[in-house]
Formats: sequence, structure tokens, C-alpha cells
Amino acid sequence: MSDTDILAQNTIPQTMRAIVLETPNEQISLADIEIPVPECSDNELLIKVEYVGLNPVDGHFAKSGFCLWQYPHILGLDAVGVVVKASKGIFPNVGERVMWHANVGGQGVLSEYTKVPNFAVSVVPSTLNPAVAAVLPCAGMAALISLDKISITEGQTVFIDGGAGAVGQFAIQYAKQRGADVFATASKKNHKLVKQLGADVVFDYNDKKLSEKIRRELGPQGFDAVIDTVGGESTARNIELMRFCGKIACLNPLPCFDQNLMYRRAPNISVVSLGGAWLANSLCAQQRLSFMGNLLIEGADNGDIKAPTLTPVEFNASAVSNALNTQLAGGFTGKQVVQIGC
Repeated sequence: MSDTDILAQNTIPQTMRAIVLETPNEQISLADIEIPVPECSDNELLIKVEYVGLNPVDGHFAKSGFCLWQYPHILGLDAVGVVVKASKGIFPNVGERVMWHANVGGQGVLSEYTKVPNFAVSVVPSTLNPAVAAVLPCAGMAALISLDKISITEGQTVFIDGGAGAVGQFAIQYAKQRGADVFATASKKNHKLVKQLGADVVFDYNDKKLSEKIRRELGPQGFDAVIDTVGGESTARNIELMRFCGKIACLNPLPCFDQNLMYRRAPNISVVSLGGAWLANSLCAQQRLSFMGNLLIEGADNGDIKAPTLTPVEFNASAVSNALNTQLAGGFTGKQVVQIGC
């Protein structure tokens, strides 16, 4: 037995607190329970969780459930914590702080301890606030994947529908870094924020003449690309606003499209799915999550990327339930972070 294993056995308890969904429900009613600390295989790290970033997808799945979940299910996908147990020769080592986006098909991270494959994590430097790191994965990675899907380049126009949301905030900043002209939608109260992040032009998404005003500002050519964080009826409208053979990255389920619209615009439609990296059992895709995590951490650490405003949430079922319902109610522009332990 290695020194690392001996240390782990002496300091890791047998049970832990966790917040679970006992059964899917519209109210997002959750429970606080005590369960065994998970056992790790050779390539897995045991992590003492410090912070969990909440996402709208957590609330959606709490209401609908997920086909691969067994109940009670621990919620949460984005986390930061410290490695407390690792097999000999496995990197990162015990004592390293790491960030990751968890497997949507497995147990989540709203618990005092969790396990994760070593190749899917990113090391968090001591210079970066770990609470900030915890809100980077889901929204930041979705933004990076979206930009890769639409292959935006310098001088092109990109329309980011939902610019004040977490994905939109990251997408605006990275699109500007790539030299794009950025157009975005947001509620009037968030126009200042979106412009500070780099958007060249911001439209009120509640404006009944939105499409007309966009065409007046953009001209007849249409957008080169769109990042659609909203979905639903907005998706067809966004395709109508694109140039012929433009590109759109969609973060929500696709609607039924009018075939005349498809014929007229011939759009290149891409679907963004972080969870697919795990569900497809693609080691390459899972490692890519780590690479994107490194990029996000570097940007946040050196100040090139600004994370959304943080709102703390207590580590108990009632507080997390309220937080998730607040996110799904709409109008929330920051990120909620649960502090579990330090």
C-alpha cells in the first residue's frame, strides 16, 4: 500500500452528505441524505468537493429526470475540489485542486466527496478563486464548442441570441477575441452588461419589431453565423436572419422546421451537447472537456475572460431547490455557486 493510500484511509470518512433527487418532480423537491463515500477505480480520482456551479440543465433534469439515472440521484455537473485519493502514478496528484464537468449519466457532484476520471479534469491554479472556477465548465465549454461549430473568423458577423445568459456572456467574449462583429439580444436592463463584455450591437429580445430592427442595422446580407441559446420559435427566426448557407449552433432541442425556410436558407445546423462526450463513451471527447477547461481557467486567471457574477447558495436541499427554481423562472443573469467545503 502506498503512502497516498494510507493517508487517504486515515482522513477520508466512510459516509458523506449529499443532496439528491428522490424522484423527478415539477417543484424540484430535493432531499439531504447521508450515503457512503464512493469507491474509485484505477484511473479515477476521489475529490473532496469545495464548490458546485449550478446550471439550468440541473433544474430541467430535476423536473423531467434522465433515462440513465437511478434514484436517489445526486444532482450537479460542474465542480471544483481537491484530490484526496489517487492511484500511484496518476495525475493530478493528491492535494491538487481541480475543476471538471461531470458525466450526466452518472451521479452528480452535490456531495462532500465524488469521483471523476483523471483525464477529464483541469488543474486550478492557486491564483484563481475556486468559486469562479466552479462556474466555468458548462457555460464556458458550451460557448467554446458553439464557436468551433460555426467556425467564426475575423471580420464575420455573429448573432448571439441570449447574450446576458451565462453561455452568451462567454460566447460574446470569445467571439470578440476571434475578431468577429458581435450582435446580441438581451433584456433592456442587461444591455450595459452585454456591451461591456464586447457586443457591438445589442437588441431588446422583447421588441416586437426585433427582426426588422436587426435587418435595418445589419443590412440585407444576413448574419454569417448564429449561436442560439434560446431555442423554440427563436431558432427559425434566427435562421431567417442568416445569410444563405450560414451556420447556426443550437443549445436546445430543435423545433420542426418549415421546409421552405430550409430551402431558402440552406443552413448548416449544429447541435451543442456537452453530455454527449460522456454518453457516446468517447475518450477523445472527454479529454477535450479537460482541454477546454484549461483554456477557460487560463482566460479567467489572466483576466482575458470575465465570469458571470456569482451568487452564493447554501449546501442544503431547500436552498438548492430554491436556486434551481430561480434559474428556470428566467431573468437571472449570473451564476449560482454552492459552497460545500474548503
